[in-house]
Amino acid sequence: MTDLAVSPSKGFSLTPQSLDEAMRFADILAKSSIVPKDFNGNPGNILVAIQWGLELGLQPMQAMQNIAVINGRPALWGDAVIALVRGSPLCEYIYETDDGHTATCRVKRRGEDEQVRTYSVDDAKLAGLQGKSGPWTQHPKRMRQMRARAFALRDVFPDVLRGMPVAEEVQDMVPERDMGTVRPDNSAERKSLEKQTEALPCYDETEFATKLEGWATLIDSGRANAEHIIKMSASKVALTEEQKQAIRDLEVTDA
Repeated sequence: MTDLAVSPSKGFSLTPQSLDEAMRFADILAKSSIVPKDFNGNPGNILVAIQWGLELGLQPMQAMQNIAVINGRPALWGDAVIALVRGSPLCEYIYETDDGHTATCRVKRRGEDEQVRTYSVDDAKLAGLQGKSGPWTQHPKRMRQMRARAFALRDVFPDVLRGMPVAEEVQDMVPERDMGTVRPDNSAERKSLEKQTEALPCYDETEFATKLEGWATLIDSGRANAEHIIKMSASKVALTEEQKQAIRDLEVTDA
């Protein structure tokens, strides 16, 4: 684990200095009872959160408190988003208002014009969020504020947020249904292999008989088996089914 370097002004830091330290640190935290439930017993999620946090400028414990895993995606809570942007020298100001119908977020990036993003009751209705059980029913004003904030800060400060989505926004997305394993269309690959097979030369009977004697010796000595020989040979020549069976018969004869 990282040595604890103590200074009167800064205290000590548990920030891992190597992958090995990070893995051990994640394992310790995963066994702790005070970590968020997404990380409890899951050192892999903790390791991802720590790495994301380091890229965003968050200490490991800050990262775990402010990064959530929602529908399988890491996301930042809205309060951490505004904290990161306000702490950046690129941000001149952020103003948020709500008139009871529309939430407005006005932001200005240094050297650029002010940008404004809004989110209204009508927007929430259109998205099927207005009246939705949970925060949209209990705290609609707060949820509108989070949406306007997410749009504004992600649009104007994507470099500060490193493209990280906002948790309050991701929560409202419909999770992708598990439709089972989607098998890729290998028809093109299969046709390519078929063409390669067609282009391979064939053994004539005399050459195959000679090869068969050598393969019999390999099988008899235990240095190879029939299927291995077929696989290796088929990459160089086009074996007929009769020839493959003749190779397999060598094992029977040997037995």
